[in-house]
Amino acid sequence: MAMDDVDVPQCEVSELPDEFGGTAVLLDVREPDEWRDGHAPGAQHIPLGEVPGRLGEIDSEKELFVVCHFGGRSQRVAQYLVRNGFDAVNVVGGMAAWAASGRPVVTDDGSPGTI
Repeated sequence: MAMDDVDVPQCEVSELPDEFGGTAVLLDVREPDEWRDGHAPGAQHIPLGEVPGRLGEIDSEKELFVVCHFGGRSQRVAQYLVRNGFDAVNVVGGMAAWAASGRPVVTDDGSPGTI
């Protein structure tokens, strides 16, 4: 993924929708082991390195929020998505901020997860 300086909107965890899947998508671009440890309920998981080959899986009609652990990788993915016609927003502070704000973290089977 070529990364140049594309302006990408930023948002804080407190500005995110309460849930995802309806009109909003939370795209988690962390690695599979990070995802297994814990993720946001309803998030979509596409690891950073797989995003270019899986663009067709991302719903361009929905509000798109991109998240990683702290916000660096998601910023790069959000820039890539914006260059490819998506309206993507980077989540400042990533899943670390998500968990610190008290939002739920789950594993694939729905049990409590960790970040």
